[in-house]
Amino acid sequence: MSISISEDIKSVSDLKKKTNAIFKQMHHTGRPIIVTVNGKPDAVLLDVEVFEKKLKSLNLGILLAEAEMDVRDGRTREARKFIKEFNESTKVSR
Repeated sequence: MSISISEDIKSVSDLKKKTNAIFKQMHHTGRPIIVTVNGKPDAVLLDVEVFEKKLKSLNLGILLAEAEMDVRDGRTREARKFIKEFNESTKVSR
């Protein structure tokens, strides 16, 4: 995720005065807005669609990390064997 230091860092005072313009910028660029209080970063505003994409990516990364640990620790089995066991246990008709 990119950020423009000159455009995407706003003070809380700016946010209060120019809320609509700041939100319009955030939605248009897809970049987060860093909100500062007393010159220090305090909060991040993020477009909901961008947030949802990042959250999906994070969740997928967590699942992949768990799968990699399973492979590393030998908690795997052949796909054919799994499918056979799955079909037998669920009585799936073809």
